[in-house]
Amino acid sequence: MSACTPFSFSTVAHIICAAGASRELGRLLRQRYRAITRVLLVSDAAFLSTGLADAALADLRAHEFIVDIFDGVVADPPDTVVLQAHALARQQKSELIIGFGGGSSMDVAKLVAALASGQALAAMYGIDQLSGARLPLVQIPTTAGTGSEATAIAIVTTGSDRKMAVVAPQLYADLAILDAGLTLDLPPLITAATAIDAMVHAIEAYTTRLRKNPLSDMLACRALSLLSAHFRTACSPQRTLDTRQNMALGALLAGQAFANAPCAAVHALAYPIGALFHVAHGISNAVVLPHVLRFNSSHAAPLYAELAAIVAPGAGGSALARSEALIGAMQQMIADAGLPTRLRELNIARDDIERLATDAMQQTRLLGNNPRPLAHGDAVAIYSAAW
Repeated sequence: MSACTPFSFSTVAHIICAAGASRELGRLLRQRYRAITRVLLVSDAAFLSTGLADAALADLRAHEFIVDIFDGVVADPPDTVVLQAHALARQQKSELIIGFGGGSSMDVAKLVAALASGQALAAMYGIDQLSGARLPLVQIPTTAGTGSEATAIAIVTTGSDRKMAVVAPQLYADLAILDAGLTLDLPPLITAATAIDAMVHAIEAYTTRLRKNPLSDMLACRALSLLSAHFRTACSPQRTLDTRQNMALGALLAGQAFANAPCAAVHALAYPIGALFHVAHGISNAVVLPHVLRFNSSHAAPLYAELAAIVAPGAGGSALARSEALIGAMQQMIADAGLPTRLRELNIARDDIERLATDAMQQTRLLGNNPRPLAHGDAVAIYSAAW
């Protein structure tokens, strides 16, 4: 697209990228919020049990913050968890919300901050349905994947298995803190799965149909470069703090990109796998990624070829050939990390494909961004190829 084509771009107000920064959380927040006393930290019990948040909690208290903790976040958080966290925030009269954890914790934190507006959660679902002001919001990711610290999107599970999105500019945090020290001891499979998610964010942002723009393109390319260059080391015993900090930065840049140039069919087809079979989001992405990219290649090969220059720099030939090189490079990273590559490895039966395709077609917010129109039969074919 021409650099002169009109576009808009929004992102988190302030970013701190520094190993060890979370240990000074109290000082950093006191500089910005001199009148605030009571904060709610939103996380999950498993992460808090590692002790990695202890230094941050101690520094908050040392700087005269009264800290309440909600540790009930679970993967694919249901609306009941959001409402429980909100009830605690109301009870304790929280003045600031801190999301401290993976994407689920940060998404819950966003919605708790937004619910202070008095609007019902169910009335927020969709795009730009959120009204009113939220509480101040700080996000601290503990994985390098979701990019939720830099997006205005929160995903919540309603009923037993339906994922709903709240998309509104009020969900951009006031401050995001990237501290790789929080991610250094992540198991290799979690590191790999979250990194694949981040790379998918970059790839889909770069090829999105409706809101692709020069800033999102720049961020997506830099994100993919950082993530792919450091992926194998980050997943190995040779991982270093510097490697992890680069992965954290790559995930944030990808988050900034897809927050403005939204994701598409990879995510649309991944969501039902997670919702129906409780598969980690990064793994769901990894299983369908090559098959969605091949489906899209007839329409997106020139753009995929440009991305191939980042992850498969030796690739040559036609745009379609370089597009295939991108797909091959992504498949190789997924295989090298030991991630599942087939739906059947996730205990999903062939008979489940029809239900997956039906649910994927409900993801109209995402499918509308895909570079190639995708119908129900196409979804069935993609899941079948992934099976």
